[in-house]
Amino acid sequence: MFQTFQETASPEQGPARLQSLRAAMKAQGLDGFLVPRADAHQGEYVAPHDERLSWLTGFTGSAGWCVALQDRAGVFVDSRYRVQVKAQVADCYEPVDWPEVSLGDWIASALQSGRVGFDPWLLSLSQRRTLEKALAKNAPEIALQACANLVDEVWSNQPPAPAGAVFAQPVDLAGEPHESKIARLAKDIGPAHCAVLTLPDSIAWLLNIRGSDIPRNPVPHGFALLHNDARVTLYMDAGKLEGLSDHFGPSVQVKAPDAFLSDLADLSGPAMIDPASCPVAVVEALPHDPIEAPDPCALPKARKNAAELAGARAAHLRDAAAMVRFLAWLDQTAPGELTEIDVVTRLEEERRATNALRDISFETISGSGPNGAIVHYRVTDKTNRKLRENELLLVDSGGQYVDGTTDITRTVAIGTAGGTERAAFTRVLKGMIAISRLRFPKGMAGRDIDPFARAALWEAGMDYGHGTGHGVGSYLSVHEGPARIASSGTVPLEAGMILSNEPGFYKEGAFGIRIENLIAVEAASALPGQTVSEMLSFETLTWVPIDLTLVDPDLMTPQERDWLNDYHAQVLKMVAPLLDEATQDWLLNACRAI
Repeated sequence: MFQTFQETASPEQGPARLQSLRAAMKAQGLDGFLVPRADAHQGEYVAPHDERLSWLTGFTGSAGWCVALQDRAGVFVDSRYRVQVKAQVADCYEPVDWPEVSLGDWIASALQSGRVGFDPWLLSLSQRRTLEKALAKNAPEIALQACANLVDEVWSNQPPAPAGAVFAQPVDLAGEPHESKIARLAKDIGPAHCAVLTLPDSIAWLLNIRGSDIPRNPVPHGFALLHNDARVTLYMDAGKLEGLSDHFGPSVQVKAPDAFLSDLADLSGPAMIDPASCPVAVVEALPHDPIEAPDPCALPKARKNAAELAGARAAHLRDAAAMVRFLAWLDQTAPGELTEIDVVTRLEEERRATNALRDISFETISGSGPNGAIVHYRVTDKTNRKLRENELLLVDSGGQYVDGTTDITRTVAIGTAGGTERAAFTRVLKGMIAISRLRFPKGMAGRDIDPFARAALWEAGMDYGHGTGHGVGSYLSVHEGPARIASSGTVPLEAGMILSNEPGFYKEGAFGIRIENLIAVEAASALPGQTVSEMLSFETLTWVPIDLTLVDPDLMTPQERDWLNDYHAQVLKMVAPLLDEATQDWLLNACRAI
């Protein structure tokens, strides 16, 4: 199994660990210390070595902070984790609604004066500026102070830094040689002598390599400089790169990681940095004022080329067959004695049976009943519960295949669902269909289309607290920037981008609903009389039936019912040939017209 079910955090040890951290703070003359979720590479996902926030507080979410003061400690979480955090942290930590309450404002109100320490590798330039601005306005007597990481000082059994092997991504799957990418992007860094790359997936994409330093994400840890003369200096442990010299060729020079800061200090001209992801430690090493711009790999990586899109379609069709086999088994077996862990195990077995699965793309969410309302619920031996009659089961999962990354959510009824659940499910489905059917002018961003996914819920006074969609990589991170479908999504959508489409609804203590397909942005065909010069639409990539027992057709428009019937007809056409006869029979019924 890729997934395990052990508890990965120890909230009962939170008070003692916080006490140890406070002792280290006192020894350094600090009144506070910042503990972010981030690592030195400033990506969303971190290795066990860097799970400092989880180790200290017990909170295991993928985003958040702890601000530890001598008399208070806040754990800052966004709306996805406000149910989860209550069960994961001890009473010595106070959950804080973030970003509604900013770190700077909370620190200013709680401390008034003093020194707050931070690890300069774990704080980006933008984050430091935001903090300094808030403190200067509300508590000018508070100073931020860079220092060694105090959590590392008190974490006695900290796992070692990852050192996974790196391998080449074939050019027929990448769609472009890395030499071509380097030359193309080098032209766009303007007057900068080089661009500093810290994000693991940016480096992996640029150099057509993959790795295993971060669980579920096939990326290696390292830093890189993209020079304006179409060279790359890669700072990575040579032991991870055995056999790759021919792949890299003369355009890539490999150096030891400890040469990174000294090389930065020796730069003869300005470097380009992305203030949103560049650590303070990097900025302070530069001898010249940097040129600030977005990571030069971010947009090109998000715009999938023809080979990457073809790989995504193949991966999703393969994954769809595995999902259908799983759903057929679940329908014929549940509830019985099945548990949430049984669900996770069976689904991974079906994906493994494809003989193409490299890893799961994230820890499978298998939440039954009230656990489904925990947006990023991870089942453990401690939280595992049996599936019960007349409850909902939310399963959010995905696979990492060498040709693509998948992410799909299906909510199914175990037995017969109630009217409240069916109505909520149908409104969520209407939102998913609205995005799937949407045509929109080129230049629109995720924030412009996000309301379409929520309108049916808003009509009933309902909503969900997460974004509607995130970018997805090509055998890379399942969460990929810079585009997203959300109120915060300001990057215009472009052809080739792969995004999730996943509206939801969650009733704490009762049930959760989410329906998710992956979609790819494409040029929309022109309409008679069209006056907008260029329009975009979405290609559906995910082909798995939606539980019709949860659909109330009376809440749907004729156009929405037509879309659902057409979708299921396409599922049947594409996926049935990949299945055995018994599963084909199940799929035929699951895809019946309404």
